[in-house]
Amino acid sequence: MPKRLGPNQTTHPLIWCVSIVCAILTVLVIIGGIVVFIGYATIRPKVPQVSVERAQMDTIYFDQSNLMMLQATIVIKADNDNTRAHARFYDMTYILSFRNQKIAILKADPFDVKPNHSLELNFVAQSHSIPLNQEEADAVNLSLEQRVVDLDLKGMSRTRWKVWLVGSVKYALHLDCKLLLPVNQTTIHHPPACTSRTS
Repeated sequence: MPKRLGPNQTTHPLIWCVSIVCAILTVLVIIGGIVVFIGYATIRPKVPQVSVERAQMDTIYFDQSNLMMLQATIVIKADNDNTRAHARFYDMTYILSFRNQKIAILKADPFDVKPNHSLELNFVAQSHSIPLNQEEADAVNLSLEQRVVDLDLKGMSRTRWKVWLVGSVKYALHLDCKLLLPVNQTTIHHPPACTSRTS
């Protein structure tokens, strides 16, 4: 049968100390959570983005031996819509291709974008002489007839920025889009579906 505590038996002081410490820690965690939530709601951090700002087919050459050469100018914009945090972009690599034929690799050194600013990166993609199979050659002929060449731009960049009290936040920014470039050197602006997705 369990012993009952008598009137002179009290809880051990160590238990009281542990209980008080636990209560204080609980209150501190709750207060910290409230402060972080208020700070997050006030700052409203936004994930930086990259997008194709504009693109242009400078030159394209295609001969009867199914060899193709082209040069295109692509301007990629890095946006940082955060009002108080610098954003760093790094590991930026994109591949420009035509029907799985690699035309050029677009790379940039790490760079920072100030709060609520953007930075445009100008890439001139120039291919070597690319031998095409018959299916690819037919696709080029059709594109030249239609006066529009479709190129694929795929790749990713990484971004890092600091959120108040939360610390450094990192994201991968994936870009996968199709560029329909007129062969008459007309510049296209803000091509559809050419804004990064995060992961």
